[in-house]
Amino acid sequence: MPTPKRALDRHAIATVIGLCLLWGLSQVSIKVANRGVSPIFQAAVRSLIAAALLALWARHRGIPLLHRNRTLLHGLAIGLFFGTEFVFVYLGLYYTTASHAVIFLYTAPFFVAVGAHWLLPAEPLTGRKCVGLMLAFAGVLFTFWDSLHFPTRLQLLGDLLSLTAGFLWAATSLYLKRVVRTSMTPSQMLFYQLGFSAVQLSVMSLVFEPRQVTDLSGVVLASIAYQGIIVAFASYLVWFWLIQVYPVSNISGFTFFTPIFGILLGGLLLQEPLTVKLLVGGGLVTGGMVLVNWPEG
Repeated sequence: MPTPKRALDRHAIATVIGLCLLWGLSQVSIKVANRGVSPIFQAAVRSLIAAALLALWARHRGIPLLHRNRTLLHGLAIGLFFGTEFVFVYLGLYYTTASHAVIFLYTAPFFVAVGAHWLLPAEPLTGRKCVGLMLAFAGVLFTFWDSLHFPTRLQLLGDLLSLTAGFLWAATSLYLKRVVRTSMTPSQMLFYQLGFSAVQLSVMSLVFEPRQVTDLSGVVLASIAYQGIIVAFASYLVWFWLIQVYPVSNISGFTFFTPIFGILLGGLLLQEPLTVKLLVGGGLVTGGMVLVNWPEG
């Protein structure tokens, strides 16, 4: 086990900002891969790649990933949460822009803060958190308003799907903190999420998507590989290492960079319009996220 540290150093700050850049780029890669692979199938392949790599890594390190008791049922539950969340993530990005999707997905701290007030007695709402929630809510309204000016209302559908993904992400986090945090290691939590979601997503793709692959170009393949290898496997392992070594509240406060990177990369790489309403909405959600996650003084 690594030696815990009481404060962030420059290495930790640079690492978590780098992770936020990778996660912001993930929204762009999903959008690109949606051009040649159906959304749910793409999510299934992502989970399969990452779960296989994680199993190989754990075997090399001698880390057990599966339980033989009732914890396996909790693993099934978080896997279903995780898989359903990514159904909404990938479908949302099929209809809306990467810039919009990253804003709505990162409303998860909004839902976590509200849910924790009722489910986790040690994490009540404070005045600062309430201000952050109001800012984030205003940002959501601004971003929805931006979608009303698009020529098709499918943009709004994508926004709603992405917002639902944010809610499911929060539900998964609360379930982990409330029920299974002490009975699983971080690598086991990740494996259950990836392994069970891979099965769930594969079945859903076979049932609901008549054609999984339409244009398997090099860019599409690279985008899927990026999601499975870099994001779902490597970046999550680094994230779990960070929260083992450094104070989790301090680390979480820096994740507000993700929607910023997502908006900028969507505009730069996909030529998505960076309207005033989008920038205001993203700024409000980001500011609210900072207030909700910032450690208590």
